[in-house]
Amino acid sequence: MPKVAVYNVSGLEVGEIELSDTVFGIEPNVHVLHSAVVMQQASMRAGTHKTKGRSEVRGGGRKPWKQKGTGRARQGSIRAPQWKGGGIVFGPTPRSYAYKLPKKVRRLALKSALSSKVIDNDILVLDQLSFAAPKTKEIIAMLKNLKADRRALVVTSEFDENVALSARNIPGVKFVTAVGINVLDVMLYDKLIITKEAVEKVQEVFA
Repeated sequence: MPKVAVYNVSGLEVGEIELSDTVFGIEPNVHVLHSAVVMQQASMRAGTHKTKGRSEVRGGGRKPWKQKGTGRARQGSIRAPQWKGGGIVFGPTPRSYAYKLPKKVRRLALKSALSSKVIDNDILVLDQLSFAAPKTKEIIAMLKNLKADRRALVVTSEFDENVALSARNIPGVKFVTAVGINVLDVMLYDKLIITKEAVEKVQEVFA
């Protein structure tokens, strides 16, 4: 089992914790990781692109000239695709890009992401994280003490409003609960700061 140090918010080492081999100690599957990240990014796309077809553009109510006898090519409407201002052929329409990977693949991807953080020494376990009131400067001080003041993902076992409010205005910092942890966030942020309780909850769900 991989062992990592446990820190307090002052950045002092106060112990160590054994992580589960099945969640934090596997060989990362790069292909599955890539598939999971692409799936999440696709699901985030708005899909609100839209062009107008020939039935939606303005004008073109009558035939521009008679069918025969003019010497010109026959035309039915000035809003046909070949005319300036005409409709777009096969243009994009609003759609959802979301799709899902199998549950086992999604679980493997998250385990791979968490294990990669352990391998790279980018995981920091806290003994606890709670504030009496929302204080952004306390989160900033904690990140500085842990030498994780670039891009950090902060994870707790349960939603803590004071922690959420303290972290939300700091660029490059995101707060989620253990239930909301996902592959894209784990891979996107440089450091994973997670409480002991959150580690136990993740291991309980994914072991």
